[in-house]
Amino acid sequence: MWGSLWPLLLSLLTATAVPGPSSRRPSRELDAIPRMTIPYEELSGTRHFKGRVQNYSTLLLEEDSGKLLVGARGALFSLNAEDIGDGTHKEIRWEASPEMQNKCHQKGKNNQTECFNHVRFLQRLNATHLYTCGTHAFQPLCAAIDSEAFTLPATFEEGKEKCPYDPARGFTGLIIDGGLYTATRYEFRSIPDIRRSRHPHSLRTEEAPMHWLNDAEFVFSVLVRESEASPVGDDDKVYYFFTERAAEEGSGSFAQSRSSHRVARVARVCKGDLGGKKILQKKWTSFLKARLICHIPQYETLRGVCHLDAGTSAHTRFYAAFTLTTQWKTLEASAICRYDLAEVQAVFSGPYMEYQDGVRRWSRYDGGVPEPRPGSCITDSLRSRGYNSSRDLPSMVLDFVKLHPLMARPLIPTRGRSLLLKHSVRYTHLTGIPVTTPSGHTYDLLFLGTADGWIHKAVVLGSGMHIIEETQVLREPQSVENLVISPTQHSLYIGTPSGVIQLPLSSCYRYRSCYDCILARDPYCGWDPSICGCVVTTTLANRCQMSRTALIQDIERGNRGCEGSRDTAPPPPLKTRSVLRGDDVLLPCDQPSNLARALWLLNGSMGLNDGQGGYRVGVDGLLVTDTQPEHSGNYGCYAEENGLRTLLALYSLTVRPVTPAPAPQAPAAPGSQLTPDVRLLYVLAIAALGGLCLILASSLLYMACLRGGPRGRRRKYSLGRAGRTGGSAVQLQTVSGQCPGEEDEGDDGEGPGGLEAPPPPPPAELTNGLVALPSRLRRMNGNSYMLLRQSDNGVAAGPCSFAEELSRILEKRKHTQLVEQLDESSV
Repeated sequence: MWGSLWPLLLSLLTATAVPGPSSRRPSRELDAIPRMTIPYEELSGTRHFKGRVQNYSTLLLEEDSGKLLVGARGALFSLNAEDIGDGTHKEIRWEASPEMQNKCHQKGKNNQTECFNHVRFLQRLNATHLYTCGTHAFQPLCAAIDSEAFTLPATFEEGKEKCPYDPARGFTGLIIDGGLYTATRYEFRSIPDIRRSRHPHSLRTEEAPMHWLNDAEFVFSVLVRESEASPVGDDDKVYYFFTERAAEEGSGSFAQSRSSHRVARVARVCKGDLGGKKILQKKWTSFLKARLICHIPQYETLRGVCHLDAGTSAHTRFYAAFTLTTQWKTLEASAICRYDLAEVQAVFSGPYMEYQDGVRRWSRYDGGVPEPRPGSCITDSLRSRGYNSSRDLPSMVLDFVKLHPLMARPLIPTRGRSLLLKHSVRYTHLTGIPVTTPSGHTYDLLFLGTADGWIHKAVVLGSGMHIIEETQVLREPQSVENLVISPTQHSLYIGTPSGVIQLPLSSCYRYRSCYDCILARDPYCGWDPSICGCVVTTTLANRCQMSRTALIQDIERGNRGCEGSRDTAPPPPLKTRSVLRGDDVLLPCDQPSNLARALWLLNGSMGLNDGQGGYRVGVDGLLVTDTQPEHSGNYGCYAEENGLRTLLALYSLTVRPVTPAPAPQAPAAPGSQLTPDVRLLYVLAIAALGGLCLILASSLLYMACLRGGPRGRRRKYSLGRAGRTGGSAVQLQTVSGQCPGEEDEGDDGEGPGGLEAPPPPPPAELTNGLVALPSRLRRMNGNSYMLLRQSDNGVAAGPCSFAEELSRILEKRKHTQLVEQLDESSV
């Protein structure tokens, strides 16, 4: 039922999306389908690490030392980034004592999940030490760890103002120039806060007369060094992404329940903020926040954020993953949106919102704005006017900041639209990396983790995204909790509840031809004509002296460049199939790409359409029903994708007529070809036998007369045929014939004694090609049927069970209407 509602829902999502350009794409184009599907059984090149603990959710990659540091429940690990499963790891056991766990349990917390030491923070503190914090059974602790010895110190620091109590609470943290910037709920049952600690000037957000944060759950934070090459002497800024309860007007249909309506936000603070001198003492003077909108404002929940830059802050962009859940709470989708830093800066330079006590709501502030502009960082212009730090700002500016933390204009995605909309998927984390191709173009490559253990690899193309592949990295469904990319190791590290997985950033070896390589549109993969192979572009320059521009790629269109390339992929072998007239035959052909359309040609020119002429075109084969002589010929299976056609399979099908067995001939008259002497001997022998029969008949007549009377006349003796002799003609049995050994009530072809003569099995060439099929589930446009098991020599394992079962199924499927394309749920 829900499958039929999805087109309507997607239309609703598109119709109610945020304002943007008038030329919007249809919703079906936003719901991108991964081109390749790699199940867990087909993974290659992956490495795994699993200790004796759980929840490997905190990852820190140090490229210089080649280490991947992992924080888990009750332990920390130092892994070899080149191969996390090589067994050379170091481990620190850091568990809460039994006494601490008992106290936690007495507070009403779960002693199976919460009353442990969950490591939530792990970052580089200085050249010699790491800094880590853990929940420690709802009594947070922090510690500085010697990175070389990888051991815990003798003493710990109080962590109640640096780390959350609850392991499930949203948290984000950074160490910037020795200062600790964290955002979460710190104390037990406290309000959310953005704080700076381990710094000469500790700061936090304001709580009175209004809370700057309203039940916030933090997702991500990042430092953007906007001071580098700034013409105005700007300051570096820290950006925070979170969700919180909405308070402003404009909640639409949720106006009556704004207390439960949550919205996505982005906030910023200046790194050089020192707080106010009299007003906003030890509080941020540069805190501002704005609404974050992706696709459907009323249904969005922020799940993950990553940032990318090309070396300068001017090119910084953010990618955010949202979950779109309707009020029915049964239809779920995910959306990906992009936000450029220039657009973020423009929102924070726009008008403010103001809370009006009379009507108890937020509305746009249209009054005068004091100078210097409230919430701005200290620049060269302000320094020239005597404002060298936030402590020098006037009281009226600080009062304005205190009452106007919210911006009036929301932050909408770049080009006013989402990049991707994916139904029935919940993204939990994302990360990305800019990849420069041999042609000099740079593309953003994203890796998206799902709630059921899959990784979607996608490239950003203009105003959309192309999902290159989806990979099942976990056999059992588990949530992807963290993702980290290593360009040096060409690896993606995945943190999950059960362990850490190392996955190659690309698998170009899967593409066997030039067209297959460019159809993937993977920035890491290019076709090398010199070796006729699809290679990783980042390693080719180090291995070969050839020009990188000689590689063939077409990321934008995905279908050009291979016209003059020599493709060494051999053509598929020609397979022969022979079938009796009137029977059904299946010609298998698997489509390697989820985006390809199956095309069947007869004798190289005639296209076959589903449902016409006895043809059924499925996602992995062609079913020819009620075969006739005109069905004989050469069949070619092609994959049509993005304007290209690739040959996948070739078959030669022969339909043979059903030939009746020759009628039995009457035996020749005895003696017709004998010599006269031999003929005389036969006549004498027949005469002697006739006389003997006459004597025997007379004796029987005499005995009958002796036993005359009523009793003797009750029983009659007759000499007749003991039975009917079966004919010599035998019908060949096919997949639609009667099973040998079963009775056929309407058949007179019984053998002696009334038993049916079992016909011999059909010849090997009349098996409809089914002997070549594997004994596994075959799909025809999403409608499945199961082939029965076959023995090694191709004969049915049970007496006629294969022929009888397949006959019944194929007969039933003659009248089954199949859809044109594969249902995505079966991909």
